Amino acid sequence: MSELIKHECGIALLRLLKPIEYYLAKYGNGFYALNKMHLMMQKQHNRGQDGAGIANIKLDVEPGVRYINRIRSNSSTPIIDVFDRIYKQFQSLEKDRPELLRDVNWLKNNKEFTGELYLGHLRYGTFGGHSVENLHPVMRESNWITKNLVLAGNFNMTNVEELFGHLVEIGQYPVETTDTITILEKIGHFLDEENEVQYQKYKKQGLVKREISDRIAKDLDIREVIVKAAKHWDGGYAIAGLLGHGDAFVMRDPSGIRPAFYYCDDEIAVAASERPVIQTAFNIKADKVKELQPGHVLIIKKDGTIRELAFTQPLPLKACSFERIYFSRGTDKDIYKERKKLGKLLVPSILKSINYDLENTVFSYIPNTAAVAFKGLIEELNNFCNQIKAERIVELGKNISPEHLTEILSFSPRVEDIAVKDIKLRTFISKDTGRNDLVGHVYDITYGVIREGIDSLVVIDDSIVRGTTLKQSIIQILDRLGPKKIVIASSAPQIRYPDCYGIDMAKLNDFIAFRAAIELLKEKNLANIINEVYKKSVAQKDLPKEEIVNHVKDIYKPFTAAQLSEKIASIVTPPNINASVEIIYQSIEDMHTAIPNHKGDWYFTGNYPTPGGNRVVNKAFINYVENRNERAY
Repeated sequence: MSELIKHECGIALLRLLKPIEYYLAKYGNGFYALNKMHLMMQKQHNRGQDGAGIANIKLDVEPGVRYINRIRSNSSTPIIDVFDRIYKQFQSLEKDRPELLRDVNWLKNNKEFTGELYLGHLRYGTFGGHSVENLHPVMRESNWITKNLVLAGNFNMTNVEELFGHLVEIGQYPVETTDTITILEKIGHFLDEENEVQYQKYKKQGLVKREISDRIAKDLDIREVIVKAAKHWDGGYAIAGLLGHGDAFVMRDPSGIRPAFYYCDDEIAVAASERPVIQTAFNIKADKVKELQPGHVLIIKKDGTIRELAFTQPLPLKACSFERIYFSRGTDKDIYKERKKLGKLLVPSILKSINYDLENTVFSYIPNTAAVAFKGLIEELNNFCNQIKAERIVELGKNISPEHLTEILSFSPRVEDIAVKDIKLRTFISKDTGRNDLVGHVYDITYGVIREGIDSLVVIDDSIVRGTTLKQSIIQILDRLGPKKIVIASSAPQIRYPDCYGIDMAKLNDFIAFRAAIELLKEKNLANIINEVYKKSVAQKDLPKEEIVNHVKDIYKPFTAAQLSEKIASIVTPPNINASVEIIYQSIEDMHTAIPNHKGDWYFTGNYPTPGGNRVVNKAFINYVENRNERAY
């Protein structure tokens, strides 16, 4: 993606299932868990660079010993900052009393982050501020150990106002209306309630308060807490939590929108947002890592019992397809294959665009995240070339000569590194002209590989969302090479609708496909459709979210995808460009062919998996018409 889109967060949870002495004996140091958390968070840095945080719970410490530790950072290198601050306490110890680094019991009672249960988080801020207070993990503290709650997640709720209202109805006075605080207080309220139920049960049995606390810790029903807390949630989420006494959980939304994976053996229980993270950190095969099922919660009790239980009725699976195209790490075995397939499926449209003239076409990609799709594109082009070679050899028959054969076999796609991201330029220039001049030099280009006025240039991108970088930078720098035609091919379909489940795409006017549709409506004297959609949107503004219909689809109905792509090309092409420019998008049908198990395509089709999505797109269109530059959720 040649333009930055802030998106989903990453979570990492680790529970040691054996005494810490075991890991010291087997792995040679008392920091096995901390080192593994560092690795898991570093391997998910792609999921959040606005901030990082980690929390740790120590099991079975004496009253008076601090058993919950937490550090969060919003520095420019938050993961480094977090772990530098944690390791600093051990560096001084290594210098003065190194023998204590192997005394795990002393460490647990005297140093932070030496417990058995960890929760880490990487954040991309899609909503709310960027202060440390906005970072996960968040905490709800209590003197009752079983009421302490530590929470971190990759989520966004579409009905925060409704959920906030529920909290007020039950008598709470939350200090914020963000979905993070709302979810924390929702779970916290029912955690308190479950504690009270258990307390009254054992009180009637005549147990003393200290005994009751121990029994609550053992018998606390996390599933029941989650069932009640999540009853009215509308959104996409993967949320992990720790309880002060040592229970832990990971839950996933009933549509499976956000990803979550886990692995358990006799030593550890671990969960993360991406499968390769667990594979790499613990050196295990992909088939050993399980995907948390939609509408299920993974519960890790303090005693080491682990269960995956349903907490709500699963909905039709709508796992995010955009997650697979761009956001997740391409090292996952399935994602890698899917991205290659996305590139392969672009070949027929690209060949048609260049009139099948491979001899006079150069292929490349921008940015690096499009590299895997590019590999698939080139593999399919090589297959096409092999068919041509076979046909030519057959045509020559007995008349073939070594020279002819060499010439035929040399026929293959011309692949070059055209644009390389050179440096990350920063500027305090506020004027667009000065800033745009710098943006135009972020990429360094390779001169001399394009024959001016002869060659076409095909560049694959993983997605084209706003089109801003194409217009201000990419097309202009590619045109410097002198191609007769520039083809930009997106491995994702046209993004037409806002996201409301954790990715920073909330305003309709940000999308180049939407702006293209609006311009076409005006050009074709169909502007009345804009007014009609606005009236329909306003008419259902105050309806329950379950009754709202996505009428914004009507904006796109008069036009084919090809017509929109043509208009997009004209919008993103600066007036001083010499080459002709064409934009090719992946079709929705081919995307589903490449990514068959992730059917969450609301960005492209407007088919939202939850009722809250329709309310968001409805509000987004009203905001657009009323010129309100604000989020729709």
